[in-house]
Amino acid sequence: MFHATRYGPHPPLKTENPTSDREEFVVFNPANGQELSRIWSTSQDEVETAINRAHQAFDSGLWSRASTFARAKVLTNLARILESRLPEMATIESLQTGRTIREMRAQLGRLPEWIDYYAALLRTTQGFVAPTQGPLLNYVQRIPLGVVAQITPFNHPLLIAIKKIAPALAAGNSVIVKPSEWAPITVLEFAKMAEEAGVPAGVLTVLPGFGQTTGKAIISSPLIRKVDVTAGTQTGRVMGSIVGSNLASFTAELGGKAPIIIFDDADLVSAVNGAAFASFVASGQTCVSGTRLIIQDGIYDTFMDLFLKKVESIYRRMGDPMNPKSSMGTVISPQSLKRIEGMMSRTTGKVIFGGQRMTGKSELDNSDFSQGSFFPPTVVVDIDTSDELWEEEVFGPVVVVNRFATEGNGVTLANACKYGLGAGIWTSNLSRAHRVAADIQAGLCWVNTHHRNDPSSPWGGMKESGIGRENGFEAFESYSQSKSTIVNIATAETTRSTDDWFSEGPAGKRYG
Repeated sequence: MFHATRYGPHPPLKTENPTSDREEFVVFNPANGQELSRIWSTSQDEVETAINRAHQAFDSGLWSRASTFARAKVLTNLARILESRLPEMATIESLQTGRTIREMRAQLGRLPEWIDYYAALLRTTQGFVAPTQGPLLNYVQRIPLGVVAQITPFNHPLLIAIKKIAPALAAGNSVIVKPSEWAPITVLEFAKMAEEAGVPAGVLTVLPGFGQTTGKAIISSPLIRKVDVTAGTQTGRVMGSIVGSNLASFTAELGGKAPIIIFDDADLVSAVNGAAFASFVASGQTCVSGTRLIIQDGIYDTFMDLFLKKVESIYRRMGDPMNPKSSMGTVISPQSLKRIEGMMSRTTGKVIFGGQRMTGKSELDNSDFSQGSFFPPTVVVDIDTSDELWEEEVFGPVVVVNRFATEGNGVTLANACKYGLGAGIWTSNLSRAHRVAADIQAGLCWVNTHHRNDPSSPWGGMKESGIGRENGFEAFESYSQSKSTIVNIATAETTRSTDDWFSEGPAGKRYG
């Protein structure tokens, strides 16, 4: 069982003025408002110390110039250590996010795969020889960027952190991570695991704190060569301008408003179950949450009848997130609850289920909803595409529903949004599935399923949902840069006759 304690930066940092601008903040359990931990935020001095330490570690070459096999071995060790601590980490994730324990056990069970995947890439990735003209050998290698920064969110604290950390470490960088102040504990614990696995001192540092202070100080440093963030779109814009001023690389996984198009030839039971999962897993707090259901006319009434029965079932089985039978947990905080209520109060759509924060006692286990940040699964119909609930990310268990007649109408509705991260299609027509997937403006498109994720599968958005990709070889390459080494392999005699550019006689033939 998790025992509350105080946390600060990991590893601990020694600075001349360790408390000059330090604050202590509390991590609460959003299911009951109880204190979990007290965290020392990272001061400006500590941020500077940590980045300098990371830069020194990079320059030392202990990790950045270690052989790929040496780095792969450490990463494999780290995957096994994480594997051994997954039950504990799942408990902490559930306590600090309010998500159900069954969700966290399922999600965290796969996290070692990400570390193993990038360890395997290290063992198999090769440089290449470019077909350069003339007697020249041009070999191309991937080298790390330097010190990189990662800003991670509260909704999948350890998953998203590991998705970013694994390729960054594999490529040989020194990594600075600023986890969300709402849910930093598992990321701080992971840094300890990395140390135990053999990641050298200064190569992975976790700096807890607030975005406006600690986060801003990290990404503003000219020593940071890449920033990778998962956040809201407006936050991404602000950060991008700061990062751009330092000519650093930038990857941003931002907001989403995923459409789920359900055609009249879809298997209805599968579509209802899939739409419910897309909409309400993690209490709707995912960037690919299926927040816009787009249902074809021919099945609209039947689908909605089945869907509302499923929603009611989810609602009746809500309770303490630590109860394995609980269907859905909380949103992250009272502030989030208030924001969702504000959006609901402004909608012009018709609320046919849910719509208000939960009070009273749980039917499942008699837990008191009024003590936590519980919001029910909510369904809104008769919604206009100009409505805030259609256009903006709610980050809560709220789904809006629209109907369509033809395939073209469905695609138009799906694309009637500034975001383009995820989308879902439900149909039994294979040709239609491929055709519609090609037309939807989203970086991720699922057919007859939703929210599938794999370390090998690129993950990122179009339009205002961000730039760059997590996962796969693309992420690995984004944490490195190519370096060409060009060697003249001609004899000295040939070189003397061809490479004397300023010869007083006829110039020799020079290549390149």
